[in-house]
Amino acid sequence: MLEFSIFGLTLLGVAVLHRHALGVAVSGLVVVTMLKTAWLGFGSMTGFEGLLAHLAHEWVSVLNLLGLLLGFAILSRHFEQSGIPKRLPYFLPDDWKGGFALLVLVFVLSAFLDNIAAAIIGGTIAASVFRGKVHVGYLAGIVAASNAGGSGSVVGDTTTTMMWIAGASPLSVLHAYTAAVTALLITAWFASRQQQAYSPIVMDAPERSPIDRGRVMVVVLMLGAVMSANILANTRFAGASDRFPVIAAALWTAILVCTPWRKPDWSVLRGAARGALFLLSLVLMASMMPVQNMPQPSWIAVLGLGFISAVFDNIPLTALAIRQDGYDWGMLAYAVGFGGSMVWFGSSAGVALTGQFEHARSVGPWLRHGWHVVLAYLVGFGVMLVLHGWHPSMLRPG
Repeated sequence: MLEFSIFGLTLLGVAVLHRHALGVAVSGLVVVTMLKTAWLGFGSMTGFEGLLAHLAHEWVSVLNLLGLLLGFAILSRHFEQSGIPKRLPYFLPDDWKGGFALLVLVFVLSAFLDNIAAAIIGGTIAASVFRGKVHVGYLAGIVAASNAGGSGSVVGDTTTTMMWIAGASPLSVLHAYTAAVTALLITAWFASRQQQAYSPIVMDAPERSPIDRGRVMVVVLMLGAVMSANILANTRFAGASDRFPVIAAALWTAILVCTPWRKPDWSVLRGAARGALFLLSLVLMASMMPVQNMPQPSWIAVLGLGFISAVFDNIPLTALAIRQDGYDWGMLAYAVGFGGSMVWFGSSAGVALTGQFEHARSVGPWLRHGWHVVLAYLVGFGVMLVLHGWHPSMLRPG
């Protein structure tokens, strides 16, 4: 179809012209929007009426993603200025095991926080303990660890939260950790050695490096606001996340409330805004693709969705799977979550992290140095399939 052709050309342009990725993504979105509005239509609706109806359906997820990307950039700078990253070499093991431990930490954080926050915190720590020289393969490892950590938790990733809202039990995605832990061990093993050879971990923390306890508390409050909003919106106030960007609003409320206490570094928003606009352009383009007829649920189809998720945003993919129903939700959560780690723009965590490390914004080096992410995805999927099997369930019985 014409929309897919333009979307494919846009992704190719991003891969080849990575220095102009933002312009390519925005141009692709403009072209697709004009074609859908003037000719192709939005499902059963056409013209500006169809466009407005589509935007009315997508505005919550768009604003939520925008708010999180910008808000977590502020959080990251607070964390950096707190002084904690400079103290961490004292606690992390020496040689490659320090890099390995950091990826495990990112994995654990992502189980409780949004994976964007876990990736940005991991990148901030990595920049400090590796003297500002972070290998592309290790950056791919950070993204993979954050996406893996969120795949088995209904508060760790947007896609698993969507499944929870739709009626999936938190236990129905928990077995994703069978694959996720396996994948983490593989990519952490290779990525930590790449990093150690490229720029070894700082052996000793600076003596008496000061800790700004006020900024530490600000970071804790911001993360607490995100976690609380996510849990409350999906337990006490079911459906609230579908009608309003609750999580982003909670994060920005915490930022503004804490501003008189510790002033944020607003300058980071300029770079974060470029990354956010790039990702949102791809997300909106993906949402306009006519992908109503997905293959019948099976483990083979889910395996393929993981590779598709590397270039096609996982949020609309998950929404379509929920509408279709009848999936093994843990297997799907792992596939669309971890699968996005295979390319730098395949997940919001990847886009956010490469906003900090722009040398990683290139598909070629990401695939060449992050090859272990693909290996980890396949091995993790295989382990889950053998140990757990394919056990689909219906969100809406009958």
